[in-house]
Amino acid sequence: MSGFRRGVRLGIDVGRARVGVARCDPDGLLATPVETVTRDDGAAARVCALADEYSAVEILVGLPLNMRGEDTASTTDAREFAAAIAAASDLPVRLVDERLSTVSAHAALRDSGRSQRSSRSIVDQVAAVVLLQQALDVEKSTGRPPGTPVSQEPA
Repeated sequence: MSGFRRGVRLGIDVGRARVGVARCDPDGLLATPVETVTRDDGAAARVCALADEYSAVEILVGLPLNMRGEDTASTTDAREFAAAIAAASDLPVRLVDERLSTVSAHAALRDSGRSQRSSRSIVDQVAAVVLLQQALDVEKSTGRPPGTPVSQEPA
């Protein structure tokens, strides 16, 4: 655990209509849901405001690669959203592989007895929790920050 950097992090699950936001405690023990942000022109600013509110040290944005690790239309969308956050924030922004986070989130909600319809409003938050928890686990096991940094130059 020596390589783990302390501090609150936000996990972001980028979707076409909604953005799920999760956060962890400063020791990175537990990721918890924060809110679902409507995907509009103010979404990146809202994520930055949440980062300020929770005194985050880093923002981790899920990168939805396909199962072969290749880019998809959603991957490009996530990269653009991460770049918008990086341009609007002084915090480091990293892209992390989230191939199974939404699938895992739907499975967890189904296992808890929720229907697809009743889960729609929180599935994005749960997906953000899953990707953040995976990223924390990677950092704890390797001692290295997860994913790849996003440049803070304006796009």
